[in-house]
Amino acid sequence: MRTRQRWKTQAGVCLAVAFVAAGALGAVQPATGIPAEVVQLTQFGPALGVGAAALLWPSRTRSLLADPSGRTTSPPGRTASPPGRAVPLPWLLLAVPVLVILLSAVPYALLTHTAHVTDPRTLGHPFLLIALAQLVGACGEETGWRCFLQPLLRTRFGPLAASAAVGLAWGLWHVQVLAQSPAYAAGFLLATVAISVTLGLALERLGGLRRLLLAGGFHALVNLGMLLFMDEETGRATPMVLFGLACALTAAPWIRRSLRRPAVTIPATTG
Repeated sequence: MRTRQRWKTQAGVCLAVAFVAAGALGAVQPATGIPAEVVQLTQFGPALGVGAAALLWPSRTRSLLADPSGRTTSPPGRTASPPGRAVPLPWLLLAVPVLVILLSAVPYALLTHTAHVTDPRTLGHPFLLIALAQLVGACGEETGWRCFLQPLLRTRFGPLAASAAVGLAWGLWHVQVLAQSPAYAAGFLLATVAISVTLGLALERLGGLRRLLLAGGFHALVNLGMLLFMDEETGRATPMVLFGLACALTAAPWIRRSLRRPAVTIPATTG
């Protein structure tokens, strides 16, 4: 197989294992006794996909996980941002999920004349346990999405296109969502693409553990915010559509910043 085509196989293996493993883990979760409210085992499907890639292409996988500089192997004519930090204060990225929940929960409360707030004390398990488990589960997902697949696609596509593609794959990976109403599914896919664009652009130059913790922290905060302030789990389309629009709105500044940043052409290499 020609080297320049290998990225397709690597992405395909990761995605195939992520989908199959998620289904298998979801099927066995009831037998484990682990409450889905605490953590969903399906979240570790993408990490298993990365594990499969690591068995087949160990050096390549280590390289992508350690450093997202796969962008330096862009094909001819591709452009990338010049050296520098993508986020002046990266940890401020974790304020974005708070804004997303605010922009979705407040309009939803106004539309329904009800504050859809869940008291953490009424949950079936200690909130601290749920928060920690959500972070672990989110990191399991982000190992596959933002730490492996995103840098891999950056070897062939620009940051915006790669981020959107990862977001679409991430959204379709939640296959159960597609069984909901078209509006619900559309809102969810808009949210996953928008969140992926935000994370992909914000973490463009970060790698390793820092990248994982930021992406996982962002993901966990979004999940916790929806748990406490939304009721999209009922299948109602309105909260999910509002959530998708809020994610798109908060992604807009990152897209604008990316498009305005000077670009330099990067020579192509194989790998």
